[in-house]
Amino acid sequence: MTTIWSCMTINCPNIAHYDWREALKRLDGAYAPSIMKSYRVNVEIFVSWCNARGYEALPASVETLAEFLNDQAKTCSISTIRIRYYAIRKIHRLLDLPDCTDAEEINLVLRRIRRSKFYRPKQAKALIGDHKTKFICAQPATPWGLRDKAIIALGYDILARRSELVSIKTTDIEFRSDETVRVIIRRSKSDPFGSGRIAYTSRETANLLTEWLSWRGESFEYLFCPIHQDKALNRSLNATTIKRVIKKAAKLAGFDEGDVKNFSGHSMRVGAAQDLLCAGYDTAAIMRAGGWKSVAVLARYLEAAEHNVWA
Repeated sequence: MTTIWSCMTINCPNIAHYDWREALKRLDGAYAPSIMKSYRVNVEIFVSWCNARGYEALPASVETLAEFLNDQAKTCSISTIRIRYYAIRKIHRLLDLPDCTDAEEINLVLRRIRRSKFYRPKQAKALIGDHKTKFICAQPATPWGLRDKAIIALGYDILARRSELVSIKTTDIEFRSDETVRVIIRRSKSDPFGSGRIAYTSRETANLLTEWLSWRGESFEYLFCPIHQDKALNRSLNATTIKRVIKKAAKLAGFDEGDVKNFSGHSMRVGAAQDLLCAGYDTAAIMRAGGWKSVAVLARYLEAAEHNVWA
């Protein structure tokens, strides 16, 4: 049987001989599913682009990669371009092919693209404490309302990313004698190897979690689960569900369409960080609370709150 490795020992100019999809499967367990999906999608984009022009994609030449990056710059943000660049670099290394991504010419292309684009990362609208109260009060008296109130309250209290919220298991929470809840966030975007962080909730959030768990029942692996025909399903939510929960809550709370569009699954994390700054907590304390590793990233979240601090 011919394999991707035997192909590399002979002259195989046809890119179809390199089974890059199979090669990407080697990442399983070493990277988060979202990262693996990103690699797969972006390598597919590059290979399709090369096919349409009759270029050899694997291995790619410096000239081909430079042309691809410049072409992408016409319609894509610098962050998207860099993601595609990293995907191309990864597949070349997985297939042990000559790697053009380290060439100085490619570095210069990326620098030119970056200097030509004025770019600020898009910031989700902050779900500050006042918004959180409105979101929770607007929830209907239904099983979905019980669940979504608990999601909003917990996400705000522990400054959670949406991926962290859907990954929390029932065994990761502990109701404490002071009527709060201790939560273990076992893995996150900035903690891929699972060192974990501990967070605590308010009594209000503990009460909302109690109401949700009383309806949901005990024998469920994940804290938050889908609901179908008024029945809880024993599996985790998809991370995109958190975004839908937030946008739906914003609409129920009476926010206008522009605000609803700007709220996202990240809004709870942004809003809680801004509220902590306004309450007088320093950067180090906020970084510990939210598990940030980069001061620069946190600084972007806090920009909109600074005028309130000094008002």
